[in-house]
Amino acid sequence: MFAVVPENEDLPLDSRPILSALAFAGDEPVTEARHAARAFLTEVQDVHEISVSDRARGMVQLVVTELVTNAHKYAPGPCLLDLEISDGAVEISVWDTDPTLPVAQAADPGRVGQHGLEIVIGVCRSFEMRREPVGKRIKAAVVLADDPGGHPAGRLL
Repeated sequence: MFAVVPENEDLPLDSRPILSALAFAGDEPVTEARHAARAFLTEVQDVHEISVSDRARGMVQLVVTELVTNAHKYAPGPCLLDLEISDGAVEISVWDTDPTLPVAQAADPGRVGQHGLEIVIGVCRSFEMRREPVGKRIKAAVVLADDPGGHPAGRLL
């Protein structure tokens, strides 16, 4: 279901990026994306010996779930999920066919649901959205390890 693909065959193995690219038709359960993210992080840790904290594992699965759910819910057709290890973080990228950029709702403790984008922005080191020639791409980065004091490295946590 996923592939770890070296970007440049001339680089030594330990210098190559670790990434995964997945395509979803749009009708699969979102759990498939979450399971793929978990498998990717397991391989990163077991094969590439890069430490992944339990917090990071959970946050990556949460972010993947939220972004792929939104793609399935609001964009017709396929979506693409890319995961890449870069600069001590998992960079998550989701492309879908709808060019409309999502908007985080204003804080409202009485609102039920529609908090996903707020949560994603809060737990990620970085977050960006951009329109593409077809559709849009949303990128977020989750830090792999907690800081030395044991605190999570996200924004709100």
